[in-house]
Amino acid sequence: MAFCIKASALLLSLSLGAFTLPLPAADFSARVASAPATASPLLHRLEQLAPGATPRALRMAAESLACADPDAERLALIDFSRPSTEARLWVFDLERHRLLFKELVSHGQGSGNALATSFSNTPDSHQSSLGLFRTLNSYYGRNGYSLRLEGLEPDVNDLAFERAIVIHGADYVSDAFIDRTGRLGRSHGCPAVRSEVAYPLIDSLKNEQYVFAYYPDEEWLASSALQSCEADTRRQLARR
Repeated sequence: MAFCIKASALLLSLSLGAFTLPLPAADFSARVASAPATASPLLHRLEQLAPGATPRALRMAAESLACADPDAERLALIDFSRPSTEARLWVFDLERHRLLFKELVSHGQGSGNALATSFSNTPDSHQSSLGLFRTLNSYYGRNGYSLRLEGLEPDVNDLAFERAIVIHGADYVSDAFIDRTGRLGRSHGCPAVRSEVAYPLIDSLKNEQYVFAYYPDEEWLASSALQSCEADTRRQLARR
């Protein structure tokens, strides 16, 4: 009996040892790189509310918002990796854990045709911008009821206010327009929505809420300060 116990203990020790031997550095690095990131509570909420959205877009939106304002009440996500013929704008009520809108949204004339592929922060480019925006006030302008946006990412979207990049309604954002042309109409860089939803959508987002615009642009993905969220970034956002 004692022999059986000792033999079992020896086998267990050998089995454990097999799993605790140090990995070669290259194998260890590969495993770390391929390991899934720990999901934040915010990301988990977004995934539940928009299960069909691009996972990377949801993750980046959650990380950027967690850096800029962890207590934010509302967030809109625009996924420019999808064609304009698809609903690619989600508005989340983070406090009440609700999806408020899933909508069509336009991109700029300079960004592409049915699919946006080019983005910039340049005035008069008529291109859309990526990254995180803070919403300001609503107002009535040449495009009707509109919502001003403040870009929070230097050299990526921080000229949005100067460029008059705003959310507004437009008659070229509709299923009927898609049926006629095979795509939505395009703006001068603004994320335009259906005229029928412009009022309630803008009211849900105005005054210190957030909009995140995503596209798999590798240069932006690698350099976004909001993704690393260092202390300096948080201080700069707090001063705005």
